[in-house]
This record gives sequence, C-alpha cells and structure tokens, in this order.
Amino acid sequence: MSRLDERPLTTGPDGSPLPETMWQVARRGRWIAMLVLSLVISGIFAWLGHWQIERSIESGQVANPETETVKVLSDVAEPQSPFYDKVGGQMVTVSGEFAPDDFRVVSDRVNDGDVGYWLVGRFVDDANGASTAVALGWSADESAATAAVDDVPVGTELTLTGRYSPSEAPSDGDFENGRESVLSLAALVNEWTDFDGDVYGGYVVAADSWGSLERISSPAPSADVSVNWLNIFYAIEWVVFAGFAIFLWFRLVRDAFEREIDEAEEARAEADATV
Repeated sequence: MSRLDERPLTTGPDGSPLPETMWQVARRGRWIAMLVLSLVISGIFAWLGHWQIERSIESGQVANPETETVKVLSDVAEPQSPFYDKVGGQMVTVSGEFAPDDFRVVSDRVNDGDVGYWLVGRFVDDANGASTAVALGWSADESAATAAVDDVPVGTELTLTGRYSPSEAPSDGDFENGRESVLSLAALVNEWTDFDGDVYGGYVVAADSWGSLERISSPAPSADVSVNWLNIFYAIEWVVFAGFAIFLWFRLVRDAFEREIDEAEEARAEADATV
C-alpha cells in the first residue's frame, strides 16, 4: 500500500466533507423527511394490524340483552306467530290454569349433566286464551316424573314465572315405546285433548319445581367468543409491513452513506493513478 492510500478520506469528489458515520447522513433534511414518511406509513400499517386483531375476536351478541327482566308473556309474544330471536330466553310471567289430561313426560332431558325426564303440561293464558307448554320440572326417574302430575293444581288460577324458549323441531322420537324425546309444539297440539285454539310459538321452562321434581336448569343466553385465525395472520402481516417500512429507510440511509464513501475512494484512486 502506498503512502497516499494511508491518507484518511475526509472529502468527496466535489470537495464536500464526507460523513464519518451513517447517522450524519440520516440527519440530513432529505432523509429526515423520508423518516417521517416511513413513520407515517408504519403507523398506518400498525393501525391496520390493530384493526385486524379486533376483528379476530368475534363476539356473539345476545339478541335480547334484557332476558332477566320479567315480562308478561302476552306482551312479548303473540299466539300463532313465529318464534323470534329477540324473545329467546326471555323471563316471562303468565297467569292462567293447566288443562287436565294434557300432561306429557319428555325423555332425554339433560339437567346439570344428568339425563332424565321433564314433566310438561298445557297452560292456558288468561290474557288471550292461547295455550303454551310449560316444562314443570326434571326427574331422573320416569315414573317419578309421571307421578308428579298429581302435585300440579289443575283448573286452578295460577301465575307462573319462567324462561321462554323456542319450540324444538318435531321428531319421531321413540313412539314405539310410548316415549317422546323432543318438546315440539307442533307435535303437542296434535296430542292435546280436544284442543282447538291458538298456541304460542315457544314453551316456558318454569322457574320453580313442582312436588318431587327438581328445578330445571335454564341459564340466561350467553354470548359466544371465537378467534378468527385468518385475521390474526393478517394482523401479523401488517406488523411485519410496519417494521419493514422503518427497516427500508434504515437500509436506504446506509446505502447512501456507503455510496458516498465508495465514490470518494474511487475518485482518490483515479487521482492517485494520474500522479
């Protein structure tokens, strides 16, 4: 190496002083403006990532947030009308009386994890004369559920409170053995004795039990929460893009710094070659 090559580079080919570090280049107005632009773009990408994270958590919303406010059944539902989601799970009160000979035992009913039987009766609403099914209680024993009919006052004015639920789809069930496994209003109206009238589109799960029956567990509707993993993936992508915007600025500044040094070294080499 010649003595000329040992001289430190201090100026560029045009005589301007060379930067000693990359950060001297970064402090120039052009690159500060580029940094501001990169930060803005990075901020937009970060916001998009946050938005995707929020969308990834899908919360099911309860159609009726006031289910625990007890309302009169005839005020929230109309007989001979479809069952609407807005009244699903609504706590209701209804006054009337049970119809004699219209009690049924429904099998395969789960209560707090145990499988058993419901006693179901036809209840006539005094407000309009329409009928609805009322699930009176649960028993692990079929014969006990059947015997509980004797504990239900028939032909007596009563006021019941319970949760209004949609009718289940009709099913063949286990009719060969004289059993029913679904609570379907469409099926019950064909079984009720001499029934010829209006009926509600849902049934009531009584809040209190009768006789030896246990109270039926009927919790309030809850919102389901699920994670959309595709949105999580998109959120990660936006975060990567945000980091890349800053990295790209850093790389361009470093390339500019190294280019100035290389051009200065080439200019000095050409100058030394002419000496």
